[in-house]
Amino acid sequence: MPIPERLAEQFEEHRAHLRAVAYRMLGSASEAEDAVQESWIRLGRSDVNNVENLRAWLTTVVARVCLDMLRTRTSRREDPLDTHVPDPVITRADGDPESDAMLADSVGLALLVVLGTLEPAERLAFVLHDVFGMTFDEIAPIVDRSAVAARQLASRARRRVQSRAPNADHDLRQQRRVVDAFMEAAREGDFERLVAVLDPDIVLRADGGALTGASRVVRGASAVAAQAATFSRIGLSNQLVRVNGHLGFVSRRPDGRLFAVLGFTIAGGKVVEIDILADPERLSRLDLSAVEG
Repeated sequence: MPIPERLAEQFEEHRAHLRAVAYRMLGSASEAEDAVQESWIRLGRSDVNNVENLRAWLTTVVARVCLDMLRTRTSRREDPLDTHVPDPVITRADGDPESDAMLADSVGLALLVVLGTLEPAERLAFVLHDVFGMTFDEIAPIVDRSAVAARQLASRARRRVQSRAPNADHDLRQQRRVVDAFMEAAREGDFERLVAVLDPDIVLRADGGALTGASRVVRGASAVAAQAATFSRIGLSNQLVRVNGHLGFVSRRPDGRLFAVLGFTIAGGKVVEIDILADPERLSRLDLSAVEG
């Protein structure tokens, strides 16, 4: 049965919100779109004549879809979780500071990486409550728990996020100084200057997908500096962009083909995380329309 035109219009009004919920839940742009599409299908199969708040109803539906997807993903996962880099959101380096600050606060790559280590129900409770302000009474039926148990799920998730996600600098001028110093030292092969701009406990995470030997996790300033020096000798062109609200680069080969997306997380004037997506299949699906041309 076709969905009435007015209901379809209402769904489109809420699509961006639903996609935001799904992306924060899944860390994957393509899977987020799939979850939103599934919520559209379920809307068409449901009688919502007596639904007073369609946005809340749709949020609940897309959250349940995401929870099922997370549980399926967890049961099938074969690759080490540490090497997985979430799908980045690429925007212009000179974009709107206010909107990008909100983006960085809510879905920085460093936070998404930590969210990926949570149990599915913990992630859902944290995202829906701490990011989107849903009550635990609303969250409880989605995870088939009591409101008290849902609160405990979010609390456990919050403790892990606070202990593992870096307290990133959001001042773009500060980020730019650090990133420029990093790139200059890398280009010149100045190992000591590279180490100086890196946090001693820095983590470099590279996700090459099916590329043999391209996925790795490198820890410590000296080890990461050695990797950065090698990376700089490949002859890539680097376009400064924002990756999930933080400064980063879109790197291309000499022939213009996309090579990787690098996201930097900076805290205390040092680079604390570098996340590199180099998986050709996932790179081919990225939306770079905001920075092309």
